[in-house]
Amino acid sequence: MTTIIKKRKSLHKQIEVHQQEKEQMQFQLGQLQALANIGICTSMIAHEINNLLTPLENYAALALNNPADKELTAKALQKTSRNSARASKVMTSILAMTNKKEEKKTSVPFAGLVEEIFTCLCRDFSKDSITVKIDIPADLTIWAVDIQIQQVIMNLILNARDAMLPKGGILTISARENQDGAIIEVSDTGCGIAPENLIKIFEPFFTTKADSKNQSSNSGFGLGLAFCKKVIELHKGSITAESQPAMGSTFKIFLPGSHQG
Repeated sequence: MTTIIKKRKSLHKQIEVHQQEKEQMQFQLGQLQALANIGICTSMIAHEINNLLTPLENYAALALNNPADKELTAKALQKTSRNSARASKVMTSILAMTNKKEEKKTSVPFAGLVEEIFTCLCRDFSKDSITVKIDIPADLTIWAVDIQIQQVIMNLILNARDAMLPKGGILTISARENQDGAIIEVSDTGCGIAPENLIKIFEPFFTTKADSKNQSSNSGFGLGLAFCKKVIELHKGSITAESQPAMGSTFKIFLPGSHQG
């Protein structure tokens, strides 16, 4: 009987030790996760700001290279100022996302939002042999944080452009309403994504561009789609991808309406 009691005490002691070790490991895991979140947040900010630096540089160069053209210089500086403010707004929004602060959603005209993206990019896609097709009803609105969704669409546009270089192709942006909200699609006729990679493309730091001979100088960080997924989930929506190698890709976004949110 004494032996049984001793064994029970020993077993209880082992369980207590294991429980303490488990709690310690959970605490350490929480600290590591916090550090990882800081790293991902910093990387996402750098990634999104980097997307805006190229047009800023282009506008500034345009003004410097044409000092005699007062009207052109004024327009370039106005757009530089506007994009600088936009970059600040993007950074503030990403920090709010990371801190799990819910920003105010509004009813946003989607066609105007997309038009502003191409103005911001300061890039004529036809120079890359890319035809842009936009099929968005003029009166279609989305219930969203405008700057966040704008960055999502910008990421998808830049990814589509990268996928079609250097041959070119067709970039299509379409949107439509349904009874629950809005459905947005961004598709390209580029290189496509292999099935084994398609299931991982929304993971942070996963990229299929690192080995691409045609990648742009700003690509290959593996954060754009992770950022897109986080934003859409915060909007209580969904984002999916369909793709086949050499057949292009289509990204479909569902955003619930104000009545759903």
